[in-house]
Amino acid sequence: MNKIEHIGIAVTDLKAAGSLYEKLLNTHVYKIEDVAAEGVKTAFLQNGPNKIELLEALSADSAIAKFIAKKGEGIHHIAFEVDDIVAEMTRLKSEGFILLSDEPKRGADHKLVCFVHPKSAGGVLVELVQEVR
Repeated sequence: MNKIEHIGIAVTDLKAAGSLYEKLLNTHVYKIEDVAAEGVKTAFLQNGPNKIELLEALSADSAIAKFIAKKGEGIHHIAFEVDDIVAEMTRLKSEGFILLSDEPKRGADHKLVCFVHPKSAGGVLVELVQEVR
């Protein structure tokens, strides 16, 4: 794993949260994108090397809606950049981690993604991300 790629924050109102984080980080939302496969609308902000992904549920049965219903708004996941997501998935499986998919999926911000189940990662939802080549 190369670096923390972004921190994902679950929100109920993407526009309001975007405004809040723009003020907090003194920067602007640079991209808003729907990720239909995950049932979310995302907004990205960057300040220096640090990126924040805001996630709003597109439906009441999406993972983000369920997360907010259970835990409220807040940090949802931490994403790590990898060079080869398939190799990293194989490595993590061999180390006993539980992956939420067998193959990488298309994610937001032009990335391939795979999530590591929080049960096998000390209660933290970990996302692996690789730039689509």
